[in-house]
Amino acid sequence: MDNFTLLDPTYMPSTWQLLKEFWQFNDMNVLWVLMGSILLGISASVIGSFAFLRRRSLIGDALAHAALPGVMMAFLLFQTRDPMVMFLGAVISSFIGFFIIDWLPKNTKIKPDAALAITLSFFFALGLMLLSFIQGMEVENKSGLDKILFGQAAAMTRDDINLLMYVTIFILINVVLFFQKFRLIAFNSNYARSLGVAVNRYELLLALLIVMSVVVGLQLVGVVLMAAVLLTPVATARLWSNQLRNILLLAGAVGAMSAIISTQISYLAPAMPTGPWMVVSLSSLFFLSLLFAPDKGLVQRYLKQYQLRQRVSQENILRTLYKLWERSQFEQNNFNISDIQALRAMPPQTLRKTLRHLCRKNLLRESALGFRFTKSGLEQATQLTRRHRLWENYLNEHLALSPDQVHSQAERIEHILTLEQEKQLEEELKDSLQDPHGNAIPNRAAGIKL
Repeated sequence: MDNFTLLDPTYMPSTWQLLKEFWQFNDMNVLWVLMGSILLGISASVIGSFAFLRRRSLIGDALAHAALPGVMMAFLLFQTRDPMVMFLGAVISSFIGFFIIDWLPKNTKIKPDAALAITLSFFFALGLMLLSFIQGMEVENKSGLDKILFGQAAAMTRDDINLLMYVTIFILINVVLFFQKFRLIAFNSNYARSLGVAVNRYELLLALLIVMSVVVGLQLVGVVLMAAVLLTPVATARLWSNQLRNILLLAGAVGAMSAIISTQISYLAPAMPTGPWMVVSLSSLFFLSLLFAPDKGLVQRYLKQYQLRQRVSQENILRTLYKLWERSQFEQNNFNISDIQALRAMPPQTLRKTLRHLCRKNLLRESALGFRFTKSGLEQATQLTRRHRLWENYLNEHLALSPDQVHSQAERIEHILTLEQEKQLEEELKDSLQDPHGNAIPNRAAGIKL
């Protein structure tokens, strides 16, 4: 603290000064909260990815609620807040909840989602009853037990950090060692069984790792929000990659980043708890990824769809101009908007915009007489017409579609046919000279004079 602060008690440090103090780690409690949040973010994100990929996303939420009565029973039996005692009590309780969730659908007519809801609500209600009972007892160290519902990162001790560190290391080592087995089970457990993998044994190990990750995070984010820490990072990472290794790395990075963001916000505004802000940070990162991820983001998808619509419109106009030119016996070179609209129904404004784009690409030229092909425009229009008519022939000859049916189908596919697929069509239709409507299938634009 500087001299000015001592002389003026009303002095309020700026945000930058507070951030500087945060990263200097003068307060050990800040360091513990930051380390604990990062460790939880990494461990929960990595192991939660497998629950997400196995389509058991809400299992973390159910296990977090199932841990509550275990914590309360551990306190009632030993009357201590020792992290290891609480951890073991929560693990046992969560495992019982996991067994019930797994057993009910296999041995009764209860569906998996109903089994999960029944177990979650029962254990949570039992935990709240035990909490109320403890609050009425005259025992020491009972204050703060209710914080397990929403988490209290500021109350973390060195023992809590050590436990988090051990659990994180244990989880990561198991994921590295059994990565191939976990991947097989996550994507196709039946195939894993056919290879001789002891699926039940590895599923039990996965359950243990998920339970440990859930239980060790209750101090930070609480029962209610733990599922978000397990699942939101992998949902975010899934938008950026399709490779499991990359997904796990990205999920861990997202979890760690949210921990850093939330801890700093909590330090800048002490009334703001770290756990809820961690979930808010994770959700913000998810929505940013949902919008701006390079391949799966909504913005990129919109741009791709917009570009596809533009390309389809331009290719349709090129093929329409080719058809007009063909009908004039390749003599009339210029066609106006009315000529085009007679064959291709399109709003005038959209048509003019598309024609301007084609002129800018040097595929068409505009004059007082109308629009005409350039050499490159003619080549592209000929190729499009060739693909369209080849595909019409293929549908007519191999799928027995009538000439009236093939046109609309060919309109859809001609824009995505590749050169290789066009060659395959040529091989299939070696002797085809005309489409089902009697129109000639063009060869090369070079053979026709503009």
